[in-house]
Amino acid sequence: MRKRVYNGMPAWQLGSEGWHKPWSGGNGGSCVEAMQLADGRVALRQSTDPDGPALIYARHAMAGFIQSVKAGEADFLLAPEPVRPAPRPAHSAHPAQKPC
Repeated sequence: MRKRVYNGMPAWQLGSEGWHKPWSGGNGGSCVEAMQLADGRVALRQSTDPDGPALIYARHAMAGFIQSVKAGEADFLLAPEPVRPAPRPAHSAHPAQKPC
């Protein structure tokens, strides 16, 4: 009997063999690991939590994501965080006005 593979399932249920770190780098070992499943879908998991949830993507969804990344459409994810303006001080209502 085939086991059901679903989004968010514990990654350990997919086994320990076949996981790859295609995007590893100098990030202290915190990597995304990927595994191609027998039906062509792709599973992703966080290397620092190999027993945590696996995200399951259809092959065409993963292909579209990779093509978009290569085309620069995800570059906004690497942009520095925007500078947030300082919070404005709360103004007290004029004595003749009631606050909303």
